[in-house]
Amino acid sequence: MIKKPVAEIAVIGGSGLYAMRELKGIREIKVKTPFGDPSDKVVLGEISGVPAAFLPRHGRKHVILPSEINNRANMWALKSLGVKTIISVSAVGSLRAELPPTHFVFPDQFKDETRGRISTFFGGGIVGHVPLAEPFCMALAKMMYKEAGKLGIRSHFGGTYVCMEGPGFSTKAESHYHRKMGYSVVGMTVATEAKLAREAGFHYAPISLVTDYDCWKEGEEVDQEKVTTTLKKNIENIRRLLVKVIPLAAKAGCHADCAGLIKTSVFTHRENFPPKLYKALKPIIG
Repeated sequence: MIKKPVAEIAVIGGSGLYAMRELKGIREIKVKTPFGDPSDKVVLGEISGVPAAFLPRHGRKHVILPSEINNRANMWALKSLGVKTIISVSAVGSLRAELPPTHFVFPDQFKDETRGRISTFFGGGIVGHVPLAEPFCMALAKMMYKEAGKLGIRSHFGGTYVCMEGPGFSTKAESHYHRKMGYSVVGMTVATEAKLAREAGFHYAPISLVTDYDCWKEGEEVDQEKVTTTLKKNIENIRRLLVKVIPLAAKAGCHADCAGLIKTSVFTHRENFPPKLYKALKPIIG
């Protein structure tokens, strides 16, 4: 654990966003955690004088599958550095005609369809249940949505992110099913990340960068070449947006008490905590 906070704002970068050249005074930290190695070294620097951290979700060389991401280690590492707010960037497929490629979506809900991923810090002797009715910090999301509009980035506020297991893209049956259920976008990472972020008390909000129409729209089926082309345009825009919102993130406020929910979520009495586990979880549960 680092005693003095290093950065209160962090960006977790997804496909295409493996570095933040906008950070000034860059240094890297390899954080050791009780849960193993994070996805990569944490990059630290400043934007407009505001200390910020950056962590590439799949590693800077994109060598980690969605199912292989050590989300517990990622969250613990950022918590240990003093991070309070996480902006999560990820590429998604659109499930709605009104959400075309190159648009940004700021979802307010998710549906978890992953299988077997570790999505909690609890277990092994300490039981906790955090509220997830409102899984994201919508005050943070609303601020970023407004700033995206000012920059001329076509964006949409609200909607449901359905998180599939992957790594393969959807079948047509899955894509049509997700549309029938009313979901907005489909991706492979946010649900697991969001659950752990809530347990860790982060103000956490995802930005979904639409790269394709999944495979439901005839003639617009997803393929890697199309995704890569659109991704480049999205990354240019997300870089512009992050430079603008990182200095504003701390002032965005919170409507859901994201940081305080953990206080009433631990059901096991402290005298019954396994000492070794409590030592590992202390940065998370206090």
